[in-house]
Amino acid sequence: MESTSPTGTAPTSAEVVIIGAGVMGASIAYHLAEHGVKDIVLVERDVPGSGSTSKAAGGVRCQFSDEVNIALSTRSLEVLRSFQTEFGVDIDLVSNGYLFLLDSAEDAETFAANVELQQRMGLDSRMLTVAEVAELAPYIDTGGLVAGAFNPGDGHCTPEAVVSGYVNAARNLGVQVLKNCEVTGFETAGGDGSVGSAGSNSGHRVSAVTTSKGRIECAQVVCAAGAWSGLIGEAAGVDLPVRPLRREIMVSEPVDETQLGIDLSRMPFTIDFSTSFYVHPEGPSLLFGCPDETDVWEFDDKRNPDWLPTLAELIESRAPALGDVEVKRGWAGLYEMTPDHNALIGEAEELTGFFYACGFSGHGFLMGPAVGEVVADLMTGHQPFVDVSGLDKRRFATSGLRKELNIV
Repeated sequence: MESTSPTGTAPTSAEVVIIGAGVMGASIAYHLAEHGVKDIVLVERDVPGSGSTSKAAGGVRCQFSDEVNIALSTRSLEVLRSFQTEFGVDIDLVSNGYLFLLDSAEDAETFAANVELQQRMGLDSRMLTVAEVAELAPYIDTGGLVAGAFNPGDGHCTPEAVVSGYVNAARNLGVQVLKNCEVTGFETAGGDGSVGSAGSNSGHRVSAVTTSKGRIECAQVVCAAGAWSGLIGEAAGVDLPVRPLRREIMVSEPVDETQLGIDLSRMPFTIDFSTSFYVHPEGPSLLFGCPDETDVWEFDDKRNPDWLPTLAELIESRAPALGDVEVKRGWAGLYEMTPDHNALIGEAEELTGFFYACGFSGHGFLMGPAVGEVVADLMTGHQPFVDVSGLDKRRFATSGLRKELNIV
């Protein structure tokens, strides 16, 4: 994914600068170009897909408690199912469903209400008895469980492949990709034509982005920088309440299905809701994830030596049949958390022309296809397929928190 610029330097001007070339930024770039927007520059501090997208578990699901999140994820899954046909990239989509394990009556009641909402919106979600959970997931110790929630259409795929598809398609439509390019600041212009640094009282609209490869004059900016969005917003004088939260993943050596009593071709993405422990098939292997024993709210994606024992305890308590798998590799990445675990999508009231799509709190990868479409519509004056005005960051000062309940 080389820059379209032969020298790798930034152009002196662009119509739109998008910050962050993960799935969100790449999708937005592609959809803007599809709308006919010219002179789009996609700026990435490292290389496309190298941030949180590449560290994601790859889960794609529609089981949410919020109608907007359900609509966004449903549209994204539709795109991902036809991704290879549309973009020519095999994303290894596996549709074995998502299974939530519930160990409290309160959680079961909440999920039942969510399932009713999902069904009203056309999904095949359903509640399961403990016996049905045992039949669907024989590797699970059902002790203490009271119910399960399942949608057979959910699944997982390869995040890097999705980013590659969008970046290549965007470049084919004329988008310039600047890799190894760090945003260093912003310039703004006031109504009187005066120019100042971002955050100063003289400026009301964005006029330029400064980067390590040069200054880019522009009319619109999109912050799609994931866990780093709060820092980008701060540089622009825009309050984006996004905090990094470390999460770690382990992939096993290839497993013996007969010995473990599992069928990888049917195994769903399985989540123990109360502990956030999860497992899903990853080719011939298994992918496991869970939180740190104590949350780390820092830009720290180094692996924690104490994490594997924490994971082992959770495997032993909830999926003991999988306890003998051997570790092959692992990594840590960052969730981009907001106070209510819901995304931030909109245009900043502090700075005209500064748009944001961030704070997805662990479900950004799966919503990337749909959010790219929505943000491109908002920026070009089109009507999005779903009203995302409730995800504007101004909700924190007006209507308050918009709590998403199905976050692990």
